[in-house]
Amino acid sequence: MEKKALIAMSGGVDSSVAALLCQEAGYDCMGVTLALTNNEDRGIPREKTCCSVDDVADARSVAFRLGMPFYVFNFKDAFRREVMDRFVQAYERGETPNPCVDCNRYIKFEKLMRRGEEIGYPYVATGHYARVEQDPETGRWLLKKGLDPQKDQSYMLYSLTQWELSRLLLPLGGLTKEETRRLAEEHGFVNARKRDSQDICFVPDGDYASFIRRWESQKGSPKEFPPGEFVGTEGQVYGQHKGIIHYTVGQRKGLGLSFPQPMYVCKIDTEKNQVVLGKQEELFSREVTARDINLISQERIDTPLRVKARVRYRQMEQPATAIQTGPDELQVIFDEPQRAITPGQSLVLYDGDTVVGGGKIVPGI
Repeated sequence: MEKKALIAMSGGVDSSVAALLCQEAGYDCMGVTLALTNNEDRGIPREKTCCSVDDVADARSVAFRLGMPFYVFNFKDAFRREVMDRFVQAYERGETPNPCVDCNRYIKFEKLMRRGEEIGYPYVATGHYARVEQDPETGRWLLKKGLDPQKDQSYMLYSLTQWELSRLLLPLGGLTKEETRRLAEEHGFVNARKRDSQDICFVPDGDYASFIRRWESQKGSPKEFPPGEFVGTEGQVYGQHKGIIHYTVGQRKGLGLSFPQPMYVCKIDTEKNQVVLGKQEELFSREVTARDINLISQERIDTPLRVKARVRYRQMEQPATAIQTGPDELQVIFDEPQRAITPGQSLVLYDGDTVVGGGKIVPGI
């Protein structure tokens, strides 16, 4: 394939240095920023989002400095359908989604790579801290952790397919964040010391329940999320909750109830419209099931496989045994009980620094 790459430029320092390194590696590069939301129109400040007009200006400035063409691709409709709709639907099912995983899967890789293929740019580069290698024996493409353990983002990329991995460039996989910033400063990039965005770009104030209500009302047939019962794990009624979209597994604050000991959300029962509360020890479990799975390092897991696994992004990996229990289902048993395994989050498996694969956690039976 021709050495031509689209650089997904968010306006941040990571994707800017990715553009620099791809250019230095001899790729013919085109910088692209993805227009995903209308945050700027809603008066959301630039430091709260990755999709503002100022971010586009920063990306364009870096592209100009590097002498590469720069365009903005309008992916708003796809983002609404594949990320925002999924986010809302997950909360309505009593799950806690990770929209960044869906954005990577459906927008930054699947859709952007197809667009690149259409216009003659077979590769896509991003500023993620992870690595891609090809296994010389099997020929499979592998996803590996970034060398900086503080910045590793391989968890967010577990859904990458073999086709996508074969066309993905991750120039920052061997760098630390400080090395990235130093390179940006040396090349005079305007965003060398720009803060990383931390919030979900379309809910920067963190008020998910209000966002969901607004989202549904915009459709012309707003849904109701009526109050229901807070109950204990034995079925005892503690009080009334204000609608299931306000809660997530593991939550302690904001319950509006008083107990002699800390109580946590252990389960959200959408059929009964109940939020189940329990003590800290009742949050722990050893078994987890994931569906909508994607395996990277191997085709299937036919026999029990020793792995290390994460059930949330910043969690330390935990030893476990994994087995594939169906074409699209993984069962994992941890050596030790894990706290607040949450439906909607991602289960990601590792063999050393290699991502075995992962899937979306589903409610326990």
